[in-house]
Amino acid sequence: MRSELHRSSVTTPASIVNLAILIPMLAAIVAITPLAIDMYLPAMATLASSFHSDITTVQQSLSLYLAGYALGMLSFGPIADRIGRRPMVILGLTGFMFVSLALAFVTSIELFLALRFAQAFIGAAATVVVPGYIKEVYGDNTAKGMSYVSLIMMLAPLIAPSLGSLILEFGEWHLIFFILATYACLLLTLVIWKLKMPSDSDKSSRSQKSFFGAYAVIFTKPGTKLHIASGVLTSFAFFCYLTASPFVYMEVFGLDKSLFAILFSINVGALMLANVINSRIVVRYGSRLMLKVSTLMAIIAGTALLLVNVFELSFHYTVLMLIPFMGFLGIMSVNADAIVLMKFKKETGTATAVIGTLRFGCGAMAGPLLAVFYTGTAVPFSALMLSAVVLVGCCQFFAANGVNTDIQ
Repeated sequence: MRSELHRSSVTTPASIVNLAILIPMLAAIVAITPLAIDMYLPAMATLASSFHSDITTVQQSLSLYLAGYALGMLSFGPIADRIGRRPMVILGLTGFMFVSLALAFVTSIELFLALRFAQAFIGAAATVVVPGYIKEVYGDNTAKGMSYVSLIMMLAPLIAPSLGSLILEFGEWHLIFFILATYACLLLTLVIWKLKMPSDSDKSSRSQKSFFGAYAVIFTKPGTKLHIASGVLTSFAFFCYLTASPFVYMEVFGLDKSLFAILFSINVGALMLANVINSRIVVRYGSRLMLKVSTLMAIIAGTALLLVNVFELSFHYTVLMLIPFMGFLGIMSVNADAIVLMKFKKETGTATAVIGTLRFGCGAMAGPLLAVFYTGTAVPFSALMLSAVVLVGCCQFFAANGVNTDIQ
């Protein structure tokens, strides 16, 4: 990674934090979101019982979290571009820590849902700046840098469900949120001590646009809209899986929570492997080609996933189809983001906010849409995931052929 820094970054190695510390730190910051989402999945039934509510209501906390995260990115992205990234990281981790502590003491489902929204909203202040830091370090190789961060970050959802299940063996659901607060506290300490990048002190690198002016720059920039849409649709497919996987594995296929955690981890492992592959070859082939090829392969895998569920084959076939499908989603996501970020110099926070807001806002629709198309089978979630990647294919087709002057 050190040699890449020399070739691709506008900064010098002496002027930034050692990459061996910086990349895991940035990944750990972004990881607060998958940790907060995935760690409590095995506790949903326990939460419903504790609040004398039903599991359907508790599941809405996932959609509320995604909506809160989207709104938080929308709010903090332009602010980060104006005042700097480091203050946003400190604010976000501090707020996330205190709200997580508050969640450990709630006694009603209403307050739990409200605090989950607040937890996501304030946490977004920390995560919205991470792609900007990656672009600052990796320059033209931003997609490669994002693959590294995504690879490390995905350890969070890989271990989170298993960790949540383990916590429930030794304590109540409250302990999950105590652990999240402790994680944020330790990370905050590391950030204050180690996160000092050139852009944090260089005011000339900051945007002078107003809040709405920054968003105007993003939406009027040629060649961005269809790539943003590609990233949003990719995330929708992922969140369909995230929202539906507990139901599909434990209710449709009748698996226990331990096996669910293992299968969930396998799919996250596929995402990690995809990022390893992308980091090795994206510099050679470019993000645009990687996005197109992975989209085509995802359509093929998604079609196979839908068919095995239409014909009601055993869960083994669903697992086998999901592994390549999730891997291709990972490649699509990283490269779609990189294509967009490389178009901006000072508005990376706002660009990330646009991507994140649309992605997580769209992700929040996964739960309600799955409920609308509920059939008691895995067909609706398979069909929705396939539909999303087909639409990504349409976006890439129009981007390549130029449906209007804004695309090229």
